[in-house]
Amino acid sequence: MTWKPSRTRLAMAATLFGAALTMAGCTTTAPVGAKAEIRETIRVVVGTDLIGARGATARDQRKIDITVAGLCGAGVWTRSECARYDAAKSRGGW
Repeated sequence: MTWKPSRTRLAMAATLFGAALTMAGCTTTAPVGAKAEIRETIRVVVGTDLIGARGATARDQRKIDITVAGLCGAGVWTRSECARYDAAKSRGGW
Protein backbone atom coordinates (compact mmCIF):
# COMPACT_ATOMS: atom_id res chain seq x y z
CA MET A 1 0.00 0.00 0.00
CA THR A 2 1.40 3.38 -0.97
CA TRP A 3 0.71 6.66 0.72
CA LYS A 4 -0.87 9.28 -1.55
CA PRO A 5 -1.00 12.82 -0.22
CA SER A 6 -4.31 14.60 -0.57
CA ARG A 7 -4.65 18.10 -1.95
CA THR A 8 -5.86 19.30 1.42
CA ARG A 9 -2.76 18.00 3.19
CA LEU A 10 -0.45 19.51 0.57
CA ALA A 11 -2.21 22.87 0.84
CA MET A 12 -1.98 22.76 4.63
CA ALA A 13 1.74 21.90 4.52
CA ALA A 14 2.43 24.69 2.02
CA THR A 15 0.53 27.19 4.18
CA LEU A 16 2.39 26.20 7.33
CA PHE A 17 5.73 26.29 5.52
CA GLY A 18 4.97 29.76 4.16
CA ALA A 19 3.94 31.00 7.59
CA ALA A 20 7.14 29.62 9.12
CA LEU A 21 9.27 31.38 6.48
CA THR A 22 7.40 34.62 7.00
CA MET A 23 7.89 34.45 10.76
CA ALA A 24 11.58 33.68 10.36
CA GLY A 25 12.04 36.58 7.97
CA CYS A 26 10.24 39.06 10.17
CA THR A 27 11.93 38.16 13.44
CA THR A 28 15.58 38.66 12.55
CA THR A 29 17.75 41.49 13.86
CA ALA A 30 16.44 45.01 14.20
CA PRO A 31 17.16 47.36 11.31
CA VAL A 32 20.04 49.79 11.63
CA GLY A 33 19.94 53.22 10.06
CA ALA A 34 22.24 53.61 7.08
CA LYS A 35 23.78 56.80 8.49
CA ALA A 36 24.74 55.11 11.76
CA GLU A 37 26.20 52.12 9.93
CA ILE A 38 28.24 54.32 7.58
CA ARG A 39 29.44 56.47 10.47
CA GLU A 40 30.65 53.43 12.41
CA THR A 41 32.37 51.98 9.35
CA ILE A 42 34.18 55.24 8.69
CA ARG A 43 35.25 55.49 12.34
CA VAL A 44 36.75 52.00 12.11
CA VAL A 45 38.60 52.77 8.87
CA VAL A 46 39.77 56.30 9.62
CA GLY A 47 39.86 56.13 13.39
CA THR A 48 39.76 59.07 15.73
CA ASP A 49 43.49 59.71 15.95
CA LEU A 50 43.33 63.00 14.05
CA ILE A 51 41.32 64.68 16.78
CA GLY A 52 43.56 67.38 18.17
CA ALA A 53 46.49 66.60 15.85
CA ARG A 54 48.11 69.63 14.18
CA GLY A 55 51.18 68.02 12.65
CA ALA A 56 53.51 70.12 14.77
CA THR A 57 55.03 67.27 16.80
CA ALA A 58 56.25 63.74 16.15
CA ARG A 59 53.24 62.46 18.10
CA ASP A 60 50.91 64.41 15.82
CA GLN A 61 52.68 62.99 12.77
CA ARG A 62 52.17 59.45 14.08
CA LYS A 63 48.45 60.20 14.44
CA ILE A 64 48.34 61.38 10.84
CA ASP A 65 50.28 58.31 9.66
CA ILE A 66 47.84 55.98 11.46
CA THR A 67 44.91 57.71 9.77
CA VAL A 68 46.53 57.53 6.34
CA ALA A 69 47.31 53.86 6.87
CA GLY A 70 43.61 53.22 7.50
CA LEU A 71 42.59 55.18 4.40
CA CYS A 72 45.11 53.36 2.21
CA GLY A 73 44.44 49.93 3.71
CA ALA A 74 40.68 50.21 3.23
CA GLY A 75 41.04 51.43 -0.33
CA VAL A 76 39.47 54.83 0.41
CA TRP A 77 42.53 56.52 -1.06
CA THR A 78 43.86 55.29 -4.40
CA ARG A 79 47.31 53.78 -4.75
CA SER A 80 48.58 56.96 -6.35
CA GLU A 81 47.28 59.06 -3.45
CA CYS A 82 48.98 56.76 -0.95
CA ALA A 83 52.20 56.87 -2.98
CA ARG A 84 52.05 60.67 -3.08
CA TYR A 85 51.68 60.77 0.69
CA ASP A 86 54.61 58.39 1.16
CA ALA A 87 56.79 60.40 -1.23
CA ALA A 88 55.92 63.70 0.42
CA LYS A 89 56.54 62.24 3.87
CA SER A 90 59.94 60.88 2.86
CA ARG A 91 60.85 64.37 1.60
CA GLY A 92 59.64 65.77 4.92
CA GLY A 93 57.06 67.97 3.30
CA TRP A 94 53.60 66.66 4.00
